[in-house]
Amino acid sequence: MKIVVNETPKSNNVFIGRNQRWQYQAEKERWHWLIKAAIKERPKEPYSSARIEITYFFKSKGRRDPDNFSGKMLLDPLVREGIIADDSFDCIELVLKAKADKHNPRTEIQIKRT
Repeated sequence: MKIVVNETPKSNNVFIGRNQRWQYQAEKERWHWLIKAAIKERPKEPYSSARIEITYFFKSKGRRDPDNFSGKMLLDPLVREGIIADDSFDCIELVLKAKADKHNPRTEIQIKRT
């Protein structure tokens, strides 16, 4: 299963330690709706074990730390929408990748049942 959202989330650094709880919650909810709108197919039952590969296509090749794009904005909606049963280490293997695409920045989420 593949989900594509035509933007990339903000770095966690935008929110961490900046007393921006409400902005973070609003952005997290916005990403829930972006992902919900991008889901084209759903499993009959949530995957209890899955490999999730997230590829961020940024506008440029700038240096970015994977921990600032940990997938929190993306994984919680997958649970809420019934794609995966849980986002714990017991249920998912998470792979993060970054590429550049100046003309088409986006986030691609590839989900495979394991």
